[in-house]
Amino acid sequence: MRIPVIDNGGQWTHREWRVLRDLGAESEILDNGVSPDALEGADGVVLSGGALSLEGTDTLGRVNEWIDWLPVPVLGICVGHQYLARHYGGTVRRSPSPEFGRARIVVEPAAGPLFGGLGPSLTVWESHNDQVGDLPPGWTRLATGPTCAVQAISDPTGRRLGVQFHPEVEPTEGGRRLLENFLSICAGSPAHPRELK
Repeated sequence: MRIPVIDNGGQWTHREWRVLRDLGAESEILDNGVSPDALEGADGVVLSGGALSLEGTDTLGRVNEWIDWLPVPVLGICVGHQYLARHYGGTVRRSPSPEFGRARIVVEPAAGPLFGGLGPSLTVWESHNDQVGDLPPGWTRLATGPTCAVQAISDPTGRRLGVQFHPEVEPTEGGRRLLENFLSICAGSPAHPRELK
């Protein structure tokens, strides 16, 4: 299974790649300015976190060139999560209380397969100044927190998923399991074209 990690300048991009490799995925780190052709044959994609804010920018590199038509699952982490929300019609705003370090989140009862096997409340690692405000139309909130209301999201198909926290780092409880769940979602996704259009 091939799961490229799109690098948005995050400090833990290599950690995302390493955990995916440890879980048995064929993974590589690709710059967010890479040609969409580089995603040919991918079974899923991870949009990494990043130090940047989306304020004043329309996209992440060339992600807007493939995000709408790539049929495989995409998991956005931190700024990747924020990008997905905004791109599909939601809003992103400055956090009234930026989070850096451990935080407690509550998983929604109907969170679905991304949080399969995880408890109703988790300690996670946060590193963000911005957060999702309004969800895109039709999207679902999967997890919430006391200072950041939108901690995880899903589109109606379950193929576009986002988490505000960092599942790839050790302090996040169940983070490895969440990434394993994402791989299972990718494995269960219907067959997709190998040639990008």
